[in-house]
Amino acid sequence: MLKVDTTPIWIDSSEELARLCEQWRGQSAVALDTEFMRSRTFYPQPALVQVGDGERCYLIDNLAIENLEPLRDLLLDTRVTKIMHSCSEDLETLDRLLGAIPDPIFDTQIAAAMTGMGAGLGYAATVKELLNVDLPKSETRSDWLQRPLSEAQKNYAALDVAWLPMVYGVLIKRLREQERLDWLHEDCEALVVTARNPQPEELYYQRVKGAWRLRDKHLAALQDICAWREREARLRDMPRNHLLKEGVCLSLAQQLPQYKATLAQPGLEGRTLREYGDVLLQIIGRATERSDTPPPLPQPLNRRQGEWLKLLRQKVNGIAEQSGLPPEILVRKKELEMLVQSPRARLEGRLSGWRADVIGKPLIDTLREVRAEEVK
Repeated sequence: MLKVDTTPIWIDSSEELARLCEQWRGQSAVALDTEFMRSRTFYPQPALVQVGDGERCYLIDNLAIENLEPLRDLLLDTRVTKIMHSCSEDLETLDRLLGAIPDPIFDTQIAAAMTGMGAGLGYAATVKELLNVDLPKSETRSDWLQRPLSEAQKNYAALDVAWLPMVYGVLIKRLREQERLDWLHEDCEALVVTARNPQPEELYYQRVKGAWRLRDKHLAALQDICAWREREARLRDMPRNHLLKEGVCLSLAQQLPQYKATLAQPGLEGRTLREYGDVLLQIIGRATERSDTPPPLPQPLNRRQGEWLKLLRQKVNGIAEQSGLPPEILVRKKELEMLVQSPRARLEGRLSGWRADVIGKPLIDTLREVRAEEVK
């Protein structure tokens, strides 16, 4: 029977943290997790950092500790692998707390998918599958910023790292046997790079539903409004849609109002209109005079492209079944759509690296064959 000491050890002094971090830096790997709150803020509010060293579970009270620099040094120590599960939000939280992205990381959710366990497997399901241990999920919606934390909260937080070292040991063995460990390292490094280089503010307009309908000065206005919203939301630390809803951004770009009286609409009225009306008019006015308007965004797939997409999905499913990998780990739906929309298919983004040979080139070959058949 597996035995792990899951008793949480509370750390709330700089001296104790420094001593432990020095100890952990002598290990090859440690488990890492965070608890945070984000219901009314743009940025995650770090509330707790959990570390598991394979023997004990430590809860680091970042709200009480004055000097977190030793923890930052641990995260940046490339000799120590940081074992995490579905870590994207944790990376953002740690960057907010410490100004550092852990490196290198080993994401056990990605590793599980690469060993054929399925895509998007939760931590509890992963532990159950690999170690036959049941974990409770009773504290997922707790207030982690409260102090003191309840014993239930502490126990729950400790369990989030207690079993990660064992999960890591099983998965790394399987990846080596399947000759996919390099794949895992590549994908985890991509997560680190993405976390260090968030999408520029000027590109957030591409996320807006229906933006593909806009052209020229209308699209320029949407780009500038969304970039302003992104900067302002970060400055005020409030969710984007609490500042200005996405639908309002699109509506303003479509209408290009010139006067404050014509700005008013559901979602832009009252206090919001008084506070942001003048600056929005200035943004729209400047956008309509831009000579460097962004190129049109890709339109939804037409019927022929939809047929190509079906063929590519069939190809993906076939390769996934043959390789024992979930289709989602090979390629995303959006990437397939971009592939059929591109007049010259290229291997880029997630279709590069190890995916180039496994899925990228087969997809492009299939697409070229389909196009060649249509020319005949």
